[in-house]
Amino acid sequence: MFTSNPFAELSSVISPAVMQWYVIVMIILVVGGTLFDIVHKKSAKYFFDNWQKVKAKGTDKVGGGQMMSIAVKTAAVDVLTSGEFCNPARRIAHLLGMYGFVAYVVATIVMVFNYTAPGAATPGIWPMLWYIGALMVVVGGYWFWFFIRVDVSAEGHSPFRLMRADLFIVSLLASVTFALIWAYLQYRGISLWANVFLGLYLIATTVLFGGIPWSKFSHMFFKPAAAMQKRVETANGTRRGLPPPADAPAVYGSARRQPQNY
Repeated sequence: MFTSNPFAELSSVISPAVMQWYVIVMIILVVGGTLFDIVHKKSAKYFFDNWQKVKAKGTDKVGGGQMMSIAVKTAAVDVLTSGEFCNPARRIAHLLGMYGFVAYVVATIVMVFNYTAPGAATPGIWPMLWYIGALMVVVGGYWFWFFIRVDVSAEGHSPFRLMRADLFIVSLLASVTFALIWAYLQYRGISLWANVFLGLYLIATTVLFGGIPWSKFSHMFFKPAAAMQKRVETANGTRRGLPPPADAPAVYGSARRQPQNY
């Protein structure tokens, strides 16, 4: 099962061209939704305006070499290892979801565009990457949803309480969960239920990529810029004299405590 391309099997029912066009439409929705989000919320304007203010307030000059070093640190610490999370469980769950999602999406694109034609043999690495990526998202996502979320772990709310801000994580988990169930049922030859979960998979995936203007999907593009700006503020002296951020480790000998429920 883990070396079987589910999209190659699906090509006997749905044309590879149709699958490819669906992927292209999803990519267009991501680009268009992100641009709409930037324009509608004016986040790019706010970022650049704030960047100019930071440069004006800074007391130390940040040269080109230092800026390059800051960019590398931002990529290595804040992007690739999610260094902004001080909670180890939250950090691990985020990394599982992030790298799992990247592997899952890349494997999907490769298999749909290269290995769905009749007679095309799929190298085993791509289905394995698809399944492993999907399982990483499932583990990290459900772990976060049921045990790590602040409103569940600290505020005592039900994990089944839904808000609009949850659209991204809910649609992501639904998409990946339905994808795994569909692939398993298709592999076992249970056609009726495989078709049902294929429909649910497509609906959830369309909501995931089509709902960007109303979800937190686009935050993944803004967070690296915000992290780099924070490092530049530290380097040019803008943050000098300010108290440490709330997520900074304790520096006076006492570790941070988890919020208590009374």
